[in-house]
Amino acid sequence: MHGHLIGRPNGRLELNTPVLVVDLDALERNIARMARWAAAQGLALRPHVKTHKSAEIARLQRNAGAIGFCCAKLGEAETLADNGITDGLLITSPVVSAPAIRRLADLNARTHNLMCVVDNPANVRALATASSAKPLHLLVDIDPGIHRTGVATPAAAVHLLKEIHSHPSLVYSGVQFYCGREQHIEAYADRRAAIQQKTEYLRTVLEALTQAGGPPPIITGGGTGTHRIDAELATFTELQVGSYIFMDSQYAACDITGGTEPPYEFALMVDTRVISANSAGIRTVDAGYKALATDGGVPRVLAGMSPESEYIFMGDEHGALLSSGEPLPGIGERVVLTAPHCDPTVNLYDFYHVVRGDTLVAIWRVDARGCSR
Repeated sequence: MHGHLIGRPNGRLELNTPVLVVDLDALERNIARMARWAAAQGLALRPHVKTHKSAEIARLQRNAGAIGFCCAKLGEAETLADNGITDGLLITSPVVSAPAIRRLADLNARTHNLMCVVDNPANVRALATASSAKPLHLLVDIDPGIHRTGVATPAAAVHLLKEIHSHPSLVYSGVQFYCGREQHIEAYADRRAAIQQKTEYLRTVLEALTQAGGPPPIITGGGTGTHRIDAELATFTELQVGSYIFMDSQYAACDITGGTEPPYEFALMVDTRVISANSAGIRTVDAGYKALATDGGVPRVLAGMSPESEYIFMGDEHGALLSSGEPLPGIGERVVLTAPHCDPTVNLYDFYHVVRGDTLVAIWRVDARGCSR
């Protein structure tokens, strides 16, 4: 639909809306900034593909030094492999069903250093049976207390280690410990206190594994909200950062750097247009539930209206912006919004419209959109 606008000055202003937009300058700065910081800390980066679901963006991260990629689902890893990204993939959720395990074995055959997590001995045995042709690398998933996935005690971690070691077709490669709930604690001091407590527990698990003959080569976890704290606590060997490339309303509400540096930049946004202006102080835009994820609050206004304007979801296709500022935009004028939660917002679109300023420079497919299996 928009290919003819690529390279045209101000082509962004002619896009049909709502449309998912990436500011390439900001994206590149975010990627480079995290890469420099991690290198200075002696930490590896294995960024999460669930954030962007894009082979093009993964290549930018790899070129900046990423050692591989985290994939929340098997389908995301398959999509990367289909696009030529075949090294260092980690599937961060257990793969347990028989059809999925067959797919995992096929993926293992055509990739390098594929890893997945486990938290149950029966799953380990099933993976061992399916991995006879080529060894499969496993990480012990450790529950940080959210009770979503992961072993619940140090003893359970040791039991799983012994189960992995009993199968020649499997390779024990380390542990995963992801504190997802703590990523969005807004105050830095509160977030640090929570992560320090979690890390102290993680160290008891690592000690138990080491005493059982399984010191973990890889200790992976962390995220955008806690990466500074994780580095200070010096337990992880690598970080699973994801949202730093885009930022969103949820992370913008958090003090990510402890007040020492500016936050990462908004590189992802949704361009909308005013479609109705019949009520004083209200503008209706063409972006509602089908254009913006709803689990992360409401979007912020980046351009086109006052930043203090309040967004309200008004249904599948519509949103209302309330403002006491003047002047307000007229019919057809553009209003730029942040993504409330970037990962599920991206999953609502087929394409990124990549811009430098108001020039459309590329259109990238959201390759792994809908890859939830």
